[in-house]
Amino acid sequence: MTTRRVRLLCLRHGESENVVAGAAGALPLAELTANGQTQAAEAAELLRAEGITRIYASTALRARQTAEIIAHVLGPAEVVTLPGLVEMGVGGLEGATDPATRARTAEVLRAWIVDGRLDEAVADGEDGHAVAARVVAALASIATAHPGETVALVGHVGSLTVGLSALCGLGRQVWGAPLPHAVPFPVEWDGRSWRCPSWPGLLQER
Repeated sequence: MTTRRVRLLCLRHGESENVVAGAAGALPLAELTANGQTQAAEAAELLRAEGITRIYASTALRARQTAEIIAHVLGPAEVVTLPGLVEMGVGGLEGATDPATRARTAEVLRAWIVDGRLDEAVADGEDGHAVAARVVAALASIATAHPGETVALVGHVGSLTVGLSALCGLGRQVWGAPLPHAVPFPVEWDGRSWRCPSWPGLLQER
Protein backbone atom coordinates (compact mmCIF):
# COMPACT_ATOMS: atom_id res chain seq x y z
CA MET A 1 0.00 0.00 0.00
CA THR A 2 1.40 3.42 -0.98
CA THR A 3 1.83 5.79 1.94
CA ARG A 4 0.20 9.19 1.71
CA ARG A 5 3.07 10.83 3.57
CA VAL A 6 4.50 13.78 1.65
CA ARG A 7 7.80 15.42 2.53
CA LEU A 8 8.40 19.00 1.47
CA LEU A 9 11.92 20.33 1.70
CA CYS A 10 11.26 24.06 1.95
CA LEU A 11 13.68 26.92 1.61
CA ARG A 12 13.77 30.65 1.19
CA HIS A 13 15.24 31.84 -2.13
CA GLY A 14 18.90 32.83 -2.30
CA GLU A 15 20.03 36.36 -1.51
CA SER A 16 18.44 38.81 -3.95
CA GLU A 17 18.68 42.43 -5.03
CA ASN A 18 15.60 43.51 -3.07
CA VAL A 19 17.00 42.05 0.15
CA VAL A 20 20.32 43.86 -0.30
CA ALA A 21 18.44 47.10 -0.98
CA GLY A 22 16.08 46.60 1.97
CA ALA A 23 13.06 46.96 -0.32
CA ALA A 24 9.61 45.94 0.90
CA GLY A 25 6.98 43.89 -0.90
CA ALA A 26 6.60 41.06 -3.38
CA LEU A 27 8.89 42.62 -6.03
CA PRO A 28 8.43 39.90 -8.66
CA LEU A 29 11.33 41.00 -10.88
CA ALA A 30 14.09 41.19 -8.26
CA GLU A 31 16.98 38.92 -9.26
CA LEU A 32 19.40 36.81 -7.27
CA THR A 33 22.75 38.38 -6.46
CA ALA A 34 25.95 36.50 -7.28
CA ASN A 35 26.02 35.42 -3.64
CA GLY A 36 22.43 34.22 -3.95
CA GLN A 37 23.34 32.08 -6.94
CA THR A 38 26.13 30.47 -4.91
CA GLN A 39 23.73 29.86 -2.02
CA ALA A 40 21.25 28.16 -4.37
CA ALA A 41 23.99 25.88 -5.72
CA GLU A 42 24.99 24.96 -2.16
CA ALA A 43 21.37 24.18 -1.31
CA ALA A 44 21.22 21.91 -4.36
CA GLU A 45 24.11 19.88 -3.02
CA LEU A 46 22.27 19.44 0.27
CA LEU A 47 19.21 18.22 -1.63
CA ARG A 48 21.05 15.96 -4.08
CA ALA A 49 20.46 12.71 -2.19
CA GLU A 50 16.85 13.40 -1.16
CA GLY A 51 15.09 11.79 -4.13
CA ILE A 52 13.21 14.96 -5.06
CA THR A 53 10.65 14.40 -7.80
CA ARG A 54 9.59 18.02 -8.41
CA ILE A 55 10.57 21.53 -7.39
CA TYR A 56 7.90 24.14 -6.67
CA ALA A 57 8.63 27.85 -6.57
CA SER A 58 6.97 31.21 -6.23
CA THR A 59 6.46 32.98 -9.55
CA ALA A 60 8.90 35.71 -8.42
CA LEU A 61 12.12 35.77 -10.45
CA ARG A 62 14.43 35.25 -7.46
CA ALA A 63 12.53 32.11 -6.41
CA ARG A 64 12.44 30.75 -9.96
CA GLN A 65 16.17 31.37 -10.38
CA THR A 66 16.86 29.53 -7.13
CA ALA A 67 14.69 26.60 -8.20
CA GLU A 68 16.27 26.44 -11.65
CA ILE A 69 19.78 26.31 -10.19
CA ILE A 70 18.69 23.47 -7.92
CA ALA A 71 17.00 21.65 -10.81
CA HIS A 72 20.15 21.94 -12.92
CA VAL A 73 22.11 20.13 -10.22
CA LEU A 74 19.45 17.52 -9.45
CA GLY A 75 18.83 16.66 -13.09
CA PRO A 76 15.37 15.20 -13.70
CA ALA A 77 13.41 17.35 -11.23
CA GLU A 78 10.85 19.61 -12.92
CA VAL A 79 10.27 23.20 -11.77
CA VAL A 80 6.63 24.27 -11.34
CA THR A 81 5.65 27.80 -10.30
CA LEU A 82 2.73 28.60 -7.99
CA PRO A 83 1.42 32.16 -7.59
CA GLY A 84 0.21 31.32 -4.09
CA LEU A 85 3.79 31.16 -2.84
CA VAL A 86 4.71 34.80 -3.62
CA GLU A 87 5.85 37.17 -0.89
CA MET A 88 3.38 39.30 1.08
CA GLY A 89 2.14 42.36 -0.80
CA VAL A 90 2.41 45.85 0.69
CA GLY A 91 0.24 47.74 -1.81
CA GLY A 92 1.35 51.26 -2.59
CA LEU A 93 4.53 50.84 -0.53
CA GLU A 94 5.88 48.18 -2.88
CA GLY A 95 9.63 48.69 -3.25
CA ALA A 96 9.90 51.25 -0.41
CA THR A 97 13.23 51.24 1.43
CA ASP A 98 12.57 53.77 4.20
CA PRO A 99 12.94 52.79 7.87
CA ALA A 100 9.27 53.46 8.62
CA THR A 101 8.09 50.94 6.03
CA ARG A 102 10.55 48.33 7.24
CA ALA A 103 9.39 48.88 10.82
CA ARG A 104 5.72 48.62 9.84
CA THR A 105 6.38 45.43 7.88
CA ALA A 106 8.07 43.84 10.89
CA GLU A 107 5.20 45.01 13.12
CA VAL A 108 2.60 43.43 10.84
CA LEU A 109 4.51 40.16 10.56
CA ARG A 110 4.73 39.98 14.33
CA ALA A 111 1.00 40.62 14.63
CA TRP A 112 0.31 37.76 12.20
CA ILE A 113 2.83 35.22 13.45
CA VAL A 114 3.01 35.85 17.20
CA ASP A 115 -0.35 37.42 18.07
CA GLY A 116 -2.57 35.82 15.44
CA ARG A 117 -3.95 39.23 14.45
CA LEU A 118 -4.41 38.49 10.76
CA ASP A 119 -6.51 41.59 10.04
CA GLU A 120 -3.35 43.74 10.08
CA ALA A 121 -1.76 44.88 6.79
CA VAL A 122 1.05 47.10 5.55
CA ALA A 123 -0.62 50.14 3.97
CA ASP A 124 -3.18 48.90 1.43
CA GLY A 125 -1.46 45.55 0.99
CA GLU A 126 -2.57 42.02 1.84
CA ASP A 127 -3.77 41.11 5.29
CA GLY A 128 -2.65 37.96 7.07
CA HIS A 129 -5.81 36.06 6.19
CA ALA A 130 -5.07 36.44 2.47
CA VAL A 131 -1.40 35.50 2.75
CA ALA A 132 -1.97 32.48 4.99
CA ALA A 133 -4.87 31.22 2.87
CA ARG A 134 -2.98 31.26 -0.42
CA VAL A 135 0.16 29.64 1.00
CA VAL A 136 -1.87 26.94 2.77
CA ALA A 137 -3.81 26.28 -0.44
CA ALA A 138 -0.57 25.97 -2.42
CA LEU A 139 0.90 23.49 0.05
CA ALA A 140 -2.33 21.49 0.11
CA SER A 141 -2.28 21.23 -3.68
CA ILE A 142 1.31 19.98 -3.59
CA ALA A 143 0.50 17.37 -0.96
CA THR A 144 -2.47 16.13 -2.99
CA ALA A 145 -0.33 15.79 -6.11
CA HIS A 146 2.58 13.91 -4.51
CA PRO A 147 1.49 11.12 -2.16
CA GLY A 148 4.50 9.19 -0.93
CA GLU A 149 7.01 11.57 -2.54
CA THR A 150 9.60 14.16 -1.57
CA VAL A 151 9.47 17.55 -3.28
CA ALA A 152 11.31 20.84 -2.83
CA LEU A 153 9.66 24.24 -2.41
CA VAL A 154 11.28 27.66 -2.85
CA GLY A 155 9.41 30.50 -1.18
CA HIS A 156 9.87 33.76 0.72
CA VAL A 157 10.64 34.63 4.30
CA GLY A 158 7.36 36.39 5.17
CA SER A 159 4.71 34.41 3.32
CA LEU A 160 6.31 31.03 3.98
CA THR A 161 6.59 31.75 7.71
CA VAL A 162 2.98 32.91 7.91
CA GLY A 163 1.67 29.90 5.99
CA LEU A 164 3.66 27.35 7.96
CA SER A 165 2.73 29.02 11.23
CA ALA A 166 -0.92 28.54 10.28
CA LEU A 167 -0.39 24.88 9.37
CA CYS A 168 1.94 23.85 12.19
CA GLY A 169 1.07 26.29 14.98
CA LEU A 170 4.60 27.67 15.13
CA GLY A 171 3.86 31.26 16.09
CA ARG A 172 6.03 32.64 18.86
CA GLN A 173 8.49 29.73 18.53
CA VAL A 174 9.90 31.06 15.26
CA TRP A 175 9.63 34.80 15.84
CA GLY A 176 13.10 36.32 15.92
CA ALA A 177 14.53 33.54 13.75
CA PRO A 178 13.83 34.63 10.16
CA LEU A 179 14.49 31.99 7.54
CA PRO A 180 18.06 32.27 6.21
CA HIS A 181 18.63 32.23 2.49
CA ALA A 182 18.61 28.84 0.75
CA VAL A 183 18.69 26.56 3.80
CA PRO A 184 16.35 23.56 3.30
CA PHE A 185 14.16 22.31 6.14
CA PRO A 186 11.47 19.59 6.23
CA VAL A 187 7.70 20.02 6.37
CA GLU A 188 5.61 16.84 6.45
CA TRP A 189 2.03 15.84 5.59
CA ASP A 190 0.90 12.43 6.85
CA GLY A 191 -2.48 12.41 5.13
CA ARG A 192 -4.23 13.96 8.13
CA SER A 193 -2.11 16.79 9.50
CA TRP A 194 0.97 18.92 8.88
CA ARG A 195 4.17 18.76 10.91
CA CYS A 196 7.10 21.20 10.94
CA PRO A 197 9.75 19.25 12.85
CA SER A 198 12.51 21.84 12.60
CA TRP A 199 13.25 25.45 11.74
CA PRO A 200 16.68 26.64 10.55
CA GLY A 201 18.69 27.95 13.46
CA LEU A 202 15.96 27.44 16.02
CA LEU A 203 13.86 24.30 16.41
CA GLN A 204 15.53 20.93 16.73
CA GLU A 205 14.14 17.81 15.12
CA ARG A 206 11.36 16.49 17.31
